[in-house]
Amino acid sequence: MSSIQWFPGHMHATVKALRERLKTIDVVIELLDARLPGSSANPLLAELTAGKPTLKVLNKEDLADPQRTACWLAHYGAQQATRAIALHAQMPGPARLLVQECRRLAPQRGGMAKPLRVLIAGIPNVGKSTLMNTLIGRRVAKAADEPGVTRHEQRVALADDVYLYDTPGLLWPKILAPESGWRLAASGAIGRNAYDEEEVALALLALLQAEHPERLLARYRLPGTAAELAAQPAHALLAAIGRRRGALLPGGQVDPHKAGEVVLADFRAGALGRLTLETPEAFEAWMAAARAAEARRQAERAARRGGRRQAPATDAGP
Repeated sequence: MSSIQWFPGHMHATVKALRERLKTIDVVIELLDARLPGSSANPLLAELTAGKPTLKVLNKEDLADPQRTACWLAHYGAQQATRAIALHAQMPGPARLLVQECRRLAPQRGGMAKPLRVLIAGIPNVGKSTLMNTLIGRRVAKAADEPGVTRHEQRVALADDVYLYDTPGLLWPKILAPESGWRLAASGAIGRNAYDEEEVALALLALLQAEHPERLLARYRLPGTAAELAAQPAHALLAAIGRRRGALLPGGQVDPHKAGEVVLADFRAGALGRLTLETPEAFEAWMAAARAAEARRQAERAARRGGRRQAPATDAGP
């Protein structure tokens, strides 16, 4: 599928503001999507927060596969100066849990003389605004099922000596791995104008055909067996889903764009069951391949520039 990129102009201002705020921050909470923890971990944020104690929060864990969530928690928990927890916005007592984990990461901070200053950050539409409202017990942040809703920093008190700074959702300038790109689009982290619903739905269906064909059979009441469904081309499966759901054009032809919207909406709502789209090992493998490919492109570009500069002058003759 085609490469997905999305870095709106306001992201540059977000990066600048984040650099300034980090100078006063003791602990960084990075909110991740538990369905794609690796792809939703922002490499730009990791660069900006290098050296800061970090709490990785796998949000929306009620939509994710519990076994894979456990693998991701172990993966992040093994990293230096890092702790990892899973939660969802409806669970009881998330504020106490977050404060407890942040205090463990910065035991030297606390009390009114040295309040603990925490920054919460994450990609757009990862559920940060909803979580903020849950933490405070009232609506302090606008929440919507669209990326880029929060545009300004907010500060709230989680405890008498714990201040939490909320930042706008932050993407990074270039998504290296196509595998991460379509997963981010499927989750709703990327604006709709940056991707094609049909392409993303086809990629998602191909994965689900390989890993969970029985869920597709049950959700869309499709004929045949799980093995038969898994062997279908993804575009044929999307067409069958479109016919079942009435995603039709005038004349009765399937509208693949609308059919793609149906599949993506079902995934985002959890209607296909608890799904995690990647493992730590798979994510590391395709990111290594993406970095190698990017390094080759950069080397080839540099070689072409060098060749143009060193081209010999044409002999003008006597």
